[in-house]
Amino acid sequence: MFISVYAVLLYFFFLTERYHPYQEVFLVTIQVIILTILIPISIFYFLMTLGRANSFMLSEISQRKIPLAVNILLLYILIRESIRIELIPELYYFFFGALVSTVLALLFVFINLKASIHMIAISSITVFAIGFSLHTQTNHIYLVAFLLLLNGIVATSRLSMKAHDTKELIVGFLSGVIPQIGLLYFWL
Repeated sequence: MFISVYAVLLYFFFLTERYHPYQEVFLVTIQVIILTILIPISIFYFLMTLGRANSFMLSEISQRKIPLAVNILLLYILIRESIRIELIPELYYFFFGALVSTVLALLFVFINLKASIHMIAISSITVFAIGFSLHTQTNHIYLVAFLLLLNGIVATSRLSMKAHDTKELIVGFLSGVIPQIGLLYFWL
């Protein structure tokens, strides 16, 4: 949920060397917070009130359908109306990759597979950071190493909490990595 905000903040304050006016940074960050954190949390509490979700973990596969569908819609709105390709192409492709990953997670629900959304998120931001290092030809080795370490920590924590099995973690990892790698061609 917070990976989208982390990606925006990483982009504006650490990765890019382009100048962006303070107003643009603020506006994009607020829009991402609203569309990827505040609205999904509100909808989740609404689903809990209706009895369609029992906890934040969404341990039952059938409970994932509505939140993932809503997330797809919100990401579509974000890339269609806010983070357009003409303004910030790198973030546009990151969020487009996130949209593809979310569609994949929803499709996996229909075949009774619970892909790890945590792994989708951390692996996608890792590929984004690697791609940005290639794009700008700057050395972000410590950031990439830190994100790779976080991939392992997230996978280990999901296994130790018994939230996912190894197959679900691998599917989540690949669902985050493959769309981002596929889209690197367009913005590198």
